[in-house]
Amino acid sequence: MQRQPVVAGQFYPGSERQLRSSLNSLIPKNVSRKPVRGIIAPHAGYVYSGAIAGQIYSHIEIPKTVLILGPNHTGAGAPAALYPDGEWLTPLGAVPIDSRLNDLLLQHGVYLQSDRSAHQREHSLEVQLPFLQYLRPDVSLAAICLGHGDFPALHEIGQGIAAALREYGDEVLIVASSDMTHYESAETARHKDGLALERVLAFDAKGLLEVCRNRNITMCGVAPSAVMLTAAHELGAVTAELVAYGNSGDVTGDQSQVVGYAAVTVF
Repeated sequence: MQRQPVVAGQFYPGSERQLRSSLNSLIPKNVSRKPVRGIIAPHAGYVYSGAIAGQIYSHIEIPKTVLILGPNHTGAGAPAALYPDGEWLTPLGAVPIDSRLNDLLLQHGVYLQSDRSAHQREHSLEVQLPFLQYLRPDVSLAAICLGHGDFPALHEIGQGIAAALREYGDEVLIVASSDMTHYESAETARHKDGLALERVLAFDAKGLLEVCRNRNITMCGVAPSAVMLTAAHELGAVTAELVAYGNSGDVTGDQSQVVGYAAVTVF
């Protein structure tokens, strides 16, 4: 089974030549790379958030296997949906699903279900792939689309992922796909996003969920980020660093109603 790209030509260029040219301009050169357990990377159209995403991907070593966690924007499918098998297509080619990692994730994941429908129209995972393919052409994938929002379930999902990755043995990068505050002024977005990122940098997954809920911070990938933080911490990560922050107004010039974007490494 092949998952066809659904936002090629919309969120990012639809031809291989144009996409490679775009990625070449978005990913800084001559940056020292380091291994990390996880990252938070934005998932808006490349014209808006691509430079922030490019910065995070330029800073890290990408292993052969990547687990992408994305929010469920469409409401379709299972609340914790693991894409079952086959490969994902982008204009840069096919990325195979890692069946061994999938088996371990299902074995250790109480809430996870094999499900294609949650992924069918979801953009938040797809937009990460071209960056990964460009920098690591032999990359393989596991993909989880999350609709869960309560901390006990997300904590258990994170612990299950950590157990699966421990048994897997090889290095796996965990990518949490998330934009930050949506459609508020740049000043308000920066303040609210600062509160959320404070919890991220403190490895406080529960606090991240609580501050987003209590302060109405519209961080769409808060659940994937909480799961990534939980799993990375279980696997020994102790440090989180903010690599870049910006908003859509940096591109459009309109700071009155923006979407915030953050790039975070966890190691």
